Amino acid sequence: MARILINECKQEISSFNPVMAGYEDFAIDRGEAVLGYHRRVHAEVGGALRVLEGAGHEVEGGYAARGITSSGLVRRDAFERIAAEFLEPLRWQRNWDGIYFALHGALAAEGVEDCEGELLARARAIVGEAMPIVVSLDLHGILTDRIVELADGVVVFHTNPHTDFFETGERAARLLLRILKREVKPVSVRVPIPALVRGPELMTESGIWKRWVDETIAFEREPGGLAGGFFIGNPFTDVADLASNVFLVADGDERRACELGVRIAGEFWRERATMQQPLLTLEQSAELARRATGRVVLVDAADATSSGASGDSNAIVAELVRQGNTRTVLAPLVDAPAVEHCYRAGAGAEVELTLGGSLDPRFVPLTMRGRVALLFDGKLCSESYGEGWYAGPSAVFESEPYTIVLTARPVHLYDRTLFLAAGRHPFDFDMTVVKSPLCQPRFFNDGAQHVLNIDAPGATSANVRSLGHRAARRPLFPLDDGFEYTPAPRVYRRT
Repeated sequence: MARILINECKQEISSFNPVMAGYEDFAIDRGEAVLGYHRRVHAEVGGALRVLEGAGHEVEGGYAARGITSSGLVRRDAFERIAAEFLEPLRWQRNWDGIYFALHGALAAEGVEDCEGELLARARAIVGEAMPIVVSLDLHGILTDRIVELADGVVVFHTNPHTDFFETGERAARLLLRILKREVKPVSVRVPIPALVRGPELMTESGIWKRWVDETIAFEREPGGLAGGFFIGNPFTDVADLASNVFLVADGDERRACELGVRIAGEFWRERATMQQPLLTLEQSAELARRATGRVVLVDAADATSSGASGDSNAIVAELVRQGNTRTVLAPLVDAPAVEHCYRAGAGAEVELTLGGSLDPRFVPLTMRGRVALLFDGKLCSESYGEGWYAGPSAVFESEPYTIVLTARPVHLYDRTLFLAAGRHPFDFDMTVVKSPLCQPRFFNDGAQHVLNIDAPGATSANVRSLGHRAARRPLFPLDDGFEYTPAPRVYRRT
């Protein structure tokens, strides 16, 4: 029977969001509470528990820090506090046989570009080089040499939109057990690709990217393969190592992994222009939506709170107002001052609100008159995975034909949780503003006449050339073009 420690630290940021995250923007669990939470939630740690405890091993929860939602850079003091607390269980000296870290990969803080690599380095300084450590990462993570060098094995999500959280944890646990039994000798292969990609071709159910992801999955499942996946990175985490990566873990002999990784990287590179999100201007989108006869989804991925944006963009609503729209609209907005105004006035009151731009100054506030239709506490349970989210005090503001769901804090918007908690169903409106780049189609897109991807301003725009990268290593497509790329594998062995 092995003794396994599990720690978790997950946050995704946008370097272009001016609002930094503090310690208070993380949900913290310690000890048994880490495991108790994940016995209820269908995520990575829950998957690992199923494998480890199912095989009769002893599992101990150490520490978990989960970003309440994505954000701008994490303040340095907050990261240092989280790092110290993350490392504390490793100092207990409980004779661990192995460690599993559930991380994200796209976390960055003031002065610390590679937070996950930093956590691993500090962990190694405590537990030593011989301790088996397996890490799971989001495919939007920034894969670095440091992460791969310090972990005995890395596993990555296979699906986009993500539906395999639990299964990824299972895979991580199975790999860790094989390492503990000395059945395998992991050799990691990373093939970096200087390309940022976005859009529908990255959906693993239907996009062209699927065939390459499927090949990495096949490698993982075949003899000689231990793990495989394809990182497309997070274009909004502006750090030196920002890139896409084919990633494979072989058992002892890396030759086949190198050959496969180089071939996939080359094919991906040749299709890089195909994997960019087609966008319509604000003006075009609003006009199409106004003239439509059926339901319309207005995708504002530039203000996606689950990708690191502030959530206070009013750009789409403002353009619809400017064009004299008369069709009904449902939209989310992070605006604590507007929520406070609603609470002071009370449910049912007629109010004049200044909406948007309370956090990110690129958005021009919009004045609207209407009614406070509902006040609610903002305590949410994700319809996707059962996670607890907290939007802070929240309100529904109606200014015909607009219904704005106002929150004091940002929450994830990749499903309908916020709208349903506010008693509003997207299918009951002519238009819905969706602040997420990719959602499961059943949430918004199914049955819609138009799904319009909009080139709006914001910290998470799919128009990545508009963002203003400064730290990312160049050349990098599509920020740069006209340069040559030859795939070259990097091989990592731990002693």
